[in-house]
This record gives sequence, structure tokens and C-alpha cells, in this order.
Amino acid sequence: MSALEKLRARLAELVDLSAIARLAEWDQLVMMPSAGGPARARQAATLARLRHERSTADEIGSWLADLDGQPLEPLEADLVRIARRDWERARRVPAELAAELAQAGAEGQECWQRARAEDDFAAFAPALQRNVELARQQGECLAEEGQSPYEGLLGEFDYGLRESDLRRLFASLARELPPLVADAEQRSPRRPLAVGVAAQEAAVRGVLARLGVESESWRVDVSAHPFTTWMSPRDTRLTTRYRDGDVESLLSSLHEYGHGLYERQIDRRLARTNLGAGTSMSIHESQSKLWENHVARSGAFAHVLAEEMGAGGFAVEPSELHASLVGVERSLIRVSADPLTYPLHIILRFELELALIAGELEVPDLPAAWAEQMWALLGVEVTSDAVGCMQDVHWSAGAFGYFPSYALGCLIAAQLWERMSEEIGPLEEQLRHGELRLIQEWLGERVHRHGRRLDTLPLVESATGTSLDVEPFVRYVAPLAGR
Repeated sequence: MSALEKLRARLAELVDLSAIARLAEWDQLVMMPSAGGPARARQAATLARLRHERSTADEIGSWLADLDGQPLEPLEADLVRIARRDWERARRVPAELAAELAQAGAEGQECWQRARAEDDFAAFAPALQRNVELARQQGECLAEEGQSPYEGLLGEFDYGLRESDLRRLFASLARELPPLVADAEQRSPRRPLAVGVAAQEAAVRGVLARLGVESESWRVDVSAHPFTTWMSPRDTRLTTRYRDGDVESLLSSLHEYGHGLYERQIDRRLARTNLGAGTSMSIHESQSKLWENHVARSGAFAHVLAEEMGAGGFAVEPSELHASLVGVERSLIRVSADPLTYPLHIILRFELELALIAGELEVPDLPAAWAEQMWALLGVEVTSDAVGCMQDVHWSAGAFGYFPSYALGCLIAAQLWERMSEEIGPLEEQLRHGELRLIQEWLGERVHRHGRRLDTLPLVESATGTSLDVEPFVRYVAPLAGR
């Protein structure tokens, strides 16, 4: 076998190991009995250790050295380029630390679920403290010259982005959004709809079926925190959650569908290679936010949602449903926040996790710091830690550097939607009738097919013709405030 063939074989093996790890995590969050938690944590650590050993092995360096300077086709050149980057980054993290990170993340999620249910931050604090310390060590290993540990962690989710990029973009959002919120609360207030779970389930099934979600290659389940994972292009698993008298499930199911569609529309030539996955969490979140904000929350698509809810026994006018989905209200919960206030929730988390990793904020002080920031950014009083600093799963799993991708995803989604509308024309009629093929195909061609061949910023410029910017998002939410 040539060096390239050997490298491809190893990359395929690593893809398989990652899929098995995702399957174990999906099972833990969806199907596994709670008593299986300790054993699953050990299994996760074993898988992480195996993958780390295989991904950092000396022979990969030898193959890469053999390939250095050889003439390669563009796809092969990208495969080798990303393989070299991944190998060099992975070798900076000791195998023992990689295994401990995986085990601490699995154990942390189990602890978080129990502590959140009991609103007991003190019970969760030791697991969080362990995750913060391990993440800081990981960030120190990954940080390149001149980078902070947090920036090292950020590269795991969005390679090429810098802390200074986030500070600049988030400062602009923190400046431009709050004045809009006050006006939007008056002009477009939140209008709750008391929708039963049965009607929500019927609407979710109907809408996802229109999008091509079928049982042969998809699963749709319920979990405490909605998420999506995938084992292959033909095995996609998304979850949502239902609460009586709410419509969040309509948004979260479309949000998670966006993640799944991204992975399914990557160029099949990249399957079982290091290029055959979404390029970053910001691009991934841009796909979920595009379907959540620009499709599910559009006035035209409200006709489809209302029709499907009607089939489930809940009659509602499309205009009334649309008003409920876009209504603005300062609230505690990120995942149910309206599109205007949502980025402010992310800025809060970014500032706090930045301080945690830098050692400027101690874990026991997190609840008070969270409450202070929530009041400063949104003017909302935190009533409990369960709906405050324990509401999200990410830190319990050791995912630091992830949160910024949610706000960046909102920005990128707005840029993509503007560009898409310029190229294929107004989409209202297609949305009104649930005919979404043009949207799926445009995203497949402009975003999805590239996999990891383009990093976040180059992909944004390739797809939209402009650099990452806050203004398209501000234009998207401004009408809620009558601007």
C-alpha cells in the first residue's frame, strides 16, 4: 500500500471509532438506564484512549512525511493538509488526558442530570470543577504561540477563529440588540399558545416527513436536551422535547433537522475520511439556526405548521402561531429564547466560560456571576440554578469553547439566507406550501458538500461573497422592533 492508501485506511478507522463513541453517547442520553452511567463513563474513556492512540501514532507522521511535496489531486491535497493539522493538534494532548476528559464528560452529564432535577448546584459543582480543570489543561496543550488556553479550546470547534474575533462581534451585538429588545417587547410581545403534547407530536412528525425524514435512515426521539448525532450519511438521529402548553418542540425539531441535513449532504466522496464531516460548530449551528429562524419562524411556513397542528387536533390561525413563534420576551432559558434575545444568552455564556478557563471566576461563584450577567444583559432575575447556570448540558460534558458557535450560527444563517434569496428569488410561496427542495439543494451546493475542505471563515466568504458580519442578523430581527 502507498502512504496515501495507508493514511486513508487509518482515517476510515478513526471515523468508525468516532461513530461508535457518538452511538454510545446517544444511547446514554436517550435509551440507557440511569444505573448504566458509571460503566458508560469507563467505556467512553476506553474509546477515547483508543482513538487518541490511533490518531497520534508515529506512523501517521511517517506517511505524511512521505507525502510531503508529492503531486496530489485537490481532494487528496486537502485530505493530507487536514490530516497533518489534526495529527499535530492531537499529539499535543497526552493520551491519559484525552481519556480522562472523556470519562469526566460522561460522568459529568450523569451528575448534571441528577443535580438539575433537584436544583442542587452544590452537588454538581465538583464535577464542573473537574471539567474546568481538565479543559484548562487541554487548552494549554492545544494553544498555539500567542494564544490563550481558551483559544486553544476554541480551535476544537471553530479552527481559525480567534478570541478577538468573538469579542469584536459580540461587542457589536451587545451594543445593537438591547435597544431593539425594549421596542420589540411592545410591538411583538410573546403570545403563548397552550398546545397539548399530542398536537405537538403530530406537527413534528408531519413537518419532518415533508422534509424527507423517514424511519429507514432517521430516528426521532425525546431527550432532556435536544441534540442530533449521526453514525453515517444514512443513519441520522435527532431528538426534541415536549412540554405541555408550549411550541418549543416545533422549533427544536427543525433546528436539529438542520444539523442532520448538513451531515447527509456532504460530498459522498468524502465519506469515511477526515473531510467527511461538518467543518465547524459555527457552520453547523448556522444550518440549524437557518431552519429554526428563517424557515420555522417565517410567516409563510406558519401555514404548514398550523396545518400539521390541525391534523393533531389543535386548530390555530397561521398568523397567531407565527406571532407566538417570534414574540419577544426577556427570559431565563436559552433554548426557548426568541430570535432577538437569543444571542445575548450566548454572550453571557461566552464571558463566563472565558473567565472560568482563565481562572478569573471560581466554580462556587458561578451562580452569582450568572445571575449578575443575566440581569445586566437581559434584565431578568434568576429564580433557581436549574434554570440558571445548570440549564445547559455543555459544561457538564466538558465542552468549553462551544457556546460561541450558537451566536455565530445566527449571524451566518442570516448571511446565507440573504444570499440565497438574492440568487433564487423570494421563498415565501415555497415556504407557504412546504416545498423546501430549493433550500435543501442550495445549502447542499454552497455549504454542505465541502465537508471540512473549507474552514469557517473561508466557507462563509465562499458561500456569501462577504466576510462574517453582524448586520444581516440585525436586519433580520429589526422588524420585530418596528425598525
